[in-house]
Amino acid sequence: MDAIEQEIQAKGLTAPRVTPADVETAIAGEHYFTALEAVTGRTIECAIAVQQSHPLSLLTFCVLVLKNGFTVTGESACASPENFDAEIGRKIARQNAVNKVWPLLGYALKEKLQEAQA
Repeated sequence: MDAIEQEIQAKGLTAPRVTPADVETAIAGEHYFTALEAVTGRTIECAIAVQQSHPLSLLTFCVLVLKNGFTVTGESACASPENFDAEIGRKIARQNAVNKVWPLLGYALKEKLQEAQA
């Protein structure tokens, strides 16, 4: 649990809101690939062996499929080929995709709250 979530709970803020657990629950699947994989159809391991410093091999994408079928993407770009690490790239790309889920769930919650008031 991150520091903001801990602070929200510590302050006893209990009104309806989107939580980190809500975001994770909304995710049905996740997929990762580099731009080089997308262009060539090769796996990252094969692509790196062939062209380690190719610029497209340094751009990692994460596609999150939400339970309702909607998709969001995140990306991670590495400036130096020597620093490229597939696992770190995937983590950063996933976090960037997750950050796009928050406003979608916030909008859905606001719609639900407004309908309850009507």
